[in-house]
Amino acid sequence: QVQLVESGGGLVQVGGSLRLSCAASGRTFSQLVMGWFRQDPGKEREFVAAISRTGESSYYADSVKGRFTVSRDNAKNTVYLQMSSLKPEDTAVYYCAAVAGSYIYTQTRAWEYHYWGQGTQVTVSS
Repeated sequence: QVQLVESGGGLVQVGGSLRLSCAASGRTFSQLVMGWFRQDPGKEREFVAAISRTGESSYYADSVKGRFTVSRDNAKNTVYLQMSSLKPEDTAVYYCAAVAGSYIYTQTRAWEYHYWGQGTQVTVSS
């Protein structure tokens, strides 16, 4: 089992920045591909970004490319999502997720991820 706990969400103005963190426990963190998703009420969960086991490679949704950066610190069992130039449409609950037993870091569908955090709210106000 893997436990994931997100933090760092909050209220930010348009154009601002925010950094989300996700702390993992219960399994060797470096064996997990990590991803970030987001979800607005009434909408499907949307892929945001993913990062390989080593952190050398990452993959982004087109909607966040160039504005968001995913990174990880395997020594701290933590993955981050640095969000910049935030827009109102970035408002959502953001979820951290993990894939076990795979090296593929381009997985964008929620069902491909085995473990999920509880989510953290990000609200971008204009």
